[in-house]
Parts: sequence; C-alpha cells; structure tokens
Amino acid sequence: MNPLQDEIKQLIIDSLDLEDVQASEIDPDAPLFVDGLGLDSIDALELGVAIKKKYNISFSAENKDTRQYFASVATLAEYVRTNLK
Repeated sequence: MNPLQDEIKQLIIDSLDLEDVQASEIDPDAPLFVDGLGLDSIDALELGVAIKKKYNISFSAENKDTRQYFASVATLAEYVRTNLK
C-alpha cells in the first residue's frame, strides 16, 4: 500500500471525471496512456494542471523525460515524491 500512489489515483479520477473507475481498480504499474487507462494527450494536460495545483510541481513539454513520468501511477508518484518542496 502506497498512500501517495493512492492519492494520485484519486487525483486522476477526480481531475479527469472518470466516473466509472475506482482507485482500487487502477494498477499502479499499468500504462496510463493508450493501453491501461487509455488516457490521451488532453488528459495529460489536465492531469499536469491538477498536479501543479495540488503539489506545486510542473512539467516541461520540452523535457524529453516528461513522457516517462506519465507512464504509470507508480512513475508519476515517484516523480511527485522526489520533487515535493
């Protein structure tokens, strides 16, 4: 059990209005885009804004590593954890 991963799962559900998804149904290692949750680029932008509001952490579109941070809940949680101020 990882509280930060659980928090991010709920943030994904709330910020993207995923009404039919429960946090417990989201595999922390499953891909967020295409397969897995099936999110798209607009979802990525909305999720990035939600993370900025909640944790005061931003992502750079120019940074080639940004895509890997959004690979799964686990990678996103790790990025947030290491960048919390």
